[in-house]
Amino acid sequence: MTDTNNIFTKFLASKPIFSNRDALTISFKPETIPHREKQVNDLGRILAPALKGGRPSNIFLYGRPGTGKTLVSRFVGSELEKISGENGQSVKVMYVNCKMKKIADTEYRLLAELSKALGKEVPFTGLPTDQVYNAFFDALDSRKQTIILIVDEIDTLVQKTGDEILYNLTRINQDLNNSKLSIIGITNNLGFIETLDPRVKSSLSEEELIFPPYNALQLQDILKNRASIAFTQDVLQPGVIEKCAALAAQEHGDARRALDLLRVAGELSERNSHEKVSIEHVDDAEEKIDVDRVVETVKSMPKQSQIVLYSIVFLAEKTKEIQTGEVFDKYQEICKQQGIKTLTTRRVSDLISELDLSSVISTKIVSKGRYGRTRVISLNLSDTVYNKLKNLLEEIFL
Repeated sequence: MTDTNNIFTKFLASKPIFSNRDALTISFKPETIPHREKQVNDLGRILAPALKGGRPSNIFLYGRPGTGKTLVSRFVGSELEKISGENGQSVKVMYVNCKMKKIADTEYRLLAELSKALGKEVPFTGLPTDQVYNAFFDALDSRKQTIILIVDEIDTLVQKTGDEILYNLTRINQDLNNSKLSIIGITNNLGFIETLDPRVKSSLSEEELIFPPYNALQLQDILKNRASIAFTQDVLQPGVIEKCAALAAQEHGDARRALDLLRVAGELSERNSHEKVSIEHVDDAEEKIDVDRVVETVKSMPKQSQIVLYSIVFLAEKTKEIQTGEVFDKYQEICKQQGIKTLTTRRVSDLISELDLSSVISTKIVSKGRYGRTRVISLNLSDTVYNKLKNLLEEIFL
């Protein structure tokens, strides 16, 4: 018998860990959303005019990652569609995630995707942009209906395409004869709205809802609810849910991270043919998730950001606190070795700030007394994650 057969036979003979692992993924649609009753009710009240043929206000949903923004908006949107059908009104909810590749990376592709959702096929390349706008407009106004457009990661869209498309979308109702369009913008960036053109800002942020981070006890409730669906009975050892909740609470109350920790812990237990999910599995899951997150983040970075990060990783072997000037010196050295044009100190400083936002590094401003203030950079990574990151960058640049 081959090794593969042994693996599969052993897996089939082991006690099942999961009954429905999808319950621990972000695509799962729960019947209730614990600790988001206020946001569900507030959003429902804002969208309710669509049930009588009115146009709801445009809405902005703010909050850190994993605080329920997408889940609540899709849940309320789904309920709205269902009730509108029973009520004789035509309400259609469309969802687009602007971080999805080849969906919203250009104005053209986003409009083509929205047109397709409305039943009108548009080629993904080849037409003038104004022609794609006309196709989208015709599809939108082809019947009497209210469209709720959920634009997730809306700040990413603006970074890629500028805010002109938002201006056009918020003004489109002036020209529509049959339909009405309302936009729900979702962002993790609490300061995003301030970066928009004043014309876009005034028309887009008619209503705003804040999603605060979950605390550890709230995360426990969420995990217990999902675990009852996801796992077979009595498979979780005491303390597993509490540990996942506590770790995620440290990460700004991120329910997505809590669910990922619990799911990966279960998968590691299953992979090793264990009958229970233990706290040790949670520890291993945390390590694996952190490695995967860092690796995927770094792989998708532009070359210049990778060089800045490589400079920091190199310097971190010598000191725990690195100054911006040291990074720039090392950055110039690597650029010269690679034959790549160097950026200005200002631009490198901006890239360091972007790395800080992605949580790959952390920075803080420290006072040097009469010598002024400086920014100090550190890598808050475990040895396993650091070594994986270092090896990845060395593969790229050596």
